[in-house]
Amino acid sequence: MAEASVLFLRACLALLAMPIYLLSFLGIWEPFCRKIFFPYFLEKFSAVHERKTKKQKQELFRNLPDFTSPSGELKLLEIGTGCGANFQFYPPGCKVTCTDINPNFQRGLSRSMNKNQHVHYEHFLVAAGEDLHQVPSGSVDAVICTLVLCSVHSVNGTLKEVLRVLRPGGAFYFLEHVAADHSSWKYFWQQICYPTWKLVFDGCCLTREIWKNLEQANFSELKLQHISVALPWTPIQPHIIGYAVK
Repeated sequence: MAEASVLFLRACLALLAMPIYLLSFLGIWEPFCRKIFFPYFLEKFSAVHERKTKKQKQELFRNLPDFTSPSGELKLLEIGTGCGANFQFYPPGCKVTCTDINPNFQRGLSRSMNKNQHVHYEHFLVAAGEDLHQVPSGSVDAVICTLVLCSVHSVNGTLKEVLRVLRPGGAFYFLEHVAADHSSWKYFWQQICYPTWKLVFDGCCLTREIWKNLEQANFSELKLQHISVALPWTPIQPHIIGYAVK
């Protein structure tokens, strides 16, 4: 019965979003989304999400200096930098390499870089999380990834690359929205919204249980917490936050 209800309500939502499905069928939506809609949406959404999670992020990144290399440098790699919403939380003087599969965030990214000149920006690489071949193995002290693992093609492939580029003892910081408890109404609505949400928001998947991927990855230490972010009327309130050590 529940499965039939999900399918019926999915169809209703698809009807409401029919113009977008039609544009996708014609090959128009995806390039428009990547170049115009999603960069604009992400900049606006990031401002809201940052206000809701500022305290959690401050606490999360507080120990970043602990992973400074013996040389005295702190080299960070950010996967899916987007508009640079995390720059304000990075320690002064750290060196950041930014990566994103979508190169169309320049306007928002430039604004964030100008606001956060306490950070040294080394490179911007157009790269998917699963393929960071431009980054040498064992070359960074910490990898940061927030609201990105929901849309990568392979979570396990991305975590494998994270472990490769981290030096021994380096850390992986994450904040991701995830699937709700399967017995909850939140999960019911995540299932309904899933196909249309993924189309509209550039591949974002609502029902990934990313904590399981992290638990199965070969990190020596994992500190992970489930939290709820106050984003009313959205299916992305359940989150996980924490860091893992190589």
